[in-house]
Amino acid sequence: MKTLTRGLYVLTLILFFQTHLFAEYLYKDEVIHNPKFSEEVEALGSELYKKTGISLKLLMLREIPKDTTMYEYEKKILSQFKTPTILLTFSEMNSQVDIEANDKSLYKYFDKKQVLSPVTSYVQAFMMAAFYAKSWDDFFSIMNNTGGTILPLLGGKAKKGRITGKYSAAMFNGYLDIAQQIAKAKGVELGHGFDSDANQTSLFYVKLVFYGFILYGIVMLFKRRMYKMRHKNENFRKW
Repeated sequence: MKTLTRGLYVLTLILFFQTHLFAEYLYKDEVIHNPKFSEEVEALGSELYKKTGISLKLLMLREIPKDTTMYEYEKKILSQFKTPTILLTFSEMNSQVDIEANDKSLYKYFDKKQVLSPVTSYVQAFMMAAFYAKSWDDFFSIMNNTGGTILPLLGGKAKKGRITGKYSAAMFNGYLDIAQQIAKAKGVELGHGFDSDANQTSLFYVKLVFYGFILYGIVMLFKRRMYKMRHKNENFRKW
């Protein structure tokens, strides 16, 4: 009986320290609950901190507490840390993503606007600007805001039962992007396979689908006009 009790005690301690270990950089996870995701974030966050002295933490929230904004919530969390800390926050129910730091000087190490851009490339930005810009200032503003690594993935459709997979892919993509920018600014290299091209694979498929839709639209428009030219005397309904 004593042996069993001792075994349960040891197991409890192991689970406690494992939970503590995997909660340093994935600071809070109310959404994913995937050990592999936790391990990847912890490995990258730990290496980044050791090489740069900057702590990059990820919050995966189900919902922001009522009567508070995401910014207020982030500032409250950041106030707990004395070391240079950057916080990447995701809220599922509020459909919000943000990046804040506990020291203004940390923003020089990464491009917040680029990371949170809703578009991935200049071609996609041009299409959005052409359709939605209300002025030349809007047009150039959209064109200068590209390279997003989170929102383009979050905006994509997920197969049934794989919504958390989409969340984890998008947020780790952004987490990796920020880490790589900090490492580059600090003149260090990240190991463990976190090379500069690692976060581009998923974005390649986003671009592929986007350009596929553009190409499909162009082909259908061309076919429609060719058909009209061959049947000039027929009446057509607008579409």
